[in-house]
Amino acid sequence: MERPSSAPVVISIGGSVIWTGEDDARYLDGLATLLRRTGKRRPIGVTTGGGSMARQYIELGRKLGLTEVELDEIGIDVTRLHARLLAGRIGPPTPAHPPTTVAAAVQEIQRGPLVVMGGTEPGHTTDGVAALLAVRLRATRIINATSVNGIYDRDPRTHPAAKRLERLSWERFREIVHAGASSAAGQQFPFDHLAVNVLARAKIPLAIVQGRDLANLERAIEGRSFDGSRVE
Repeated sequence: MERPSSAPVVISIGGSVIWTGEDDARYLDGLATLLRRTGKRRPIGVTTGGGSMARQYIELGRKLGLTEVELDEIGIDVTRLHARLLAGRIGPPTPAHPPTTVAAAVQEIQRGPLVVMGGTEPGHTTDGVAALLAVRLRATRIINATSVNGIYDRDPRTHPAAKRLERLSWERFREIVHAGASSAAGQQFPFDHLAVNVLARAKIPLAIVQGRDLANLERAIEGRSFDGSRVE
């Protein structure tokens, strides 16, 4: 098999993008095709989030009195199910059973150009896992494929006048993320605070795009001009 020659790219795909209840199978099929195509040109590491499905299980577990660690582990299980769905659709040589640690993912990507994984351990979101993977792979960039088309100064779902920030410094982005982050399982925020710190220190650019716009996602993966926000 011919190995990709370009520097690796890491993609964090939000669970809110994978599981929406609308054309999910068609989306995952298109995403798998995109990843197979771009994976021929560069090594790609993908993490998949849990989204609303994980949050529903976490909320049920919280009502049953489970600890935050146990709730995190339930969320991780959901992210791994999403990873298996995507990896299974991509097919060999992508491992059908996704790696469960960053170290294992790094080893796998030495054998094949494309690896998909979910969460790893309590306290780390899949954004955080993607950031750690990006550093270990010395990735040229990381893409956050999410349910919105960039970072806004306010939540665009509740503030119609919110302004999209197309270019941000790591310092500004860190302020936005830390203002909305907590330690509770199943939380929602623009990006993981661990991931922000890791990427800022490593100086790996971050692109934030609408994950269901596959043409735009491919442009971001390829390093071309894209619609979204860029942090560097």
